[in-house]
Amino acid sequence: MAVMIHSKYGYEPPEWVQADARLDRWYKNKRRAKQHGAFSLDKNKEVQHESRRVRNNASHQHSLL
Repeated sequence: MAVMIHSKYGYEPPEWVQADARLDRWYKNKRRAKQHGAFSLDKNKEVQHESRRVRNNASHQHSLL
């Protein structure tokens, strides 16, 4: 019989423990990225338009001088 390892999900074979660890890391990274707005398309568009607007205003003011 295979060796069973006690993990936070109970007793599992070593392969399942490794798979659980990989899934836990993947979910943690995905959640962290979501909290920082990596998957927010609206937020990225707002920032891009705002920076473009600031740059256009600066070049316009510079050309008036």
